[in-house]
Amino acid sequence: MSKLKTHKGAAKRFRLTATGKIKRGHSHARHILTKKNSKRKRHLDIDTFVDKTDAKRIKLMLPYGRE
Repeated sequence: MSKLKTHKGAAKRFRLTATGKIKRGHSHARHILTKKNSKRKRHLDIDTFVDKTDAKRIKLMLPYGRE
């Protein structure tokens, strides 16, 4: 069987944990930060997990991550 290609856009945005969950960053944290308050910016910096409804699609795009 031929090799599967990793979706490079997904590979740059998501990381797989040792338990198989998918971590993601938040949007709106790169520029135009002056109008956002400190609490909002602080919380945008913390990574979170992808919702289980989206996890299956993302795992198909990342075929060589952890099972």
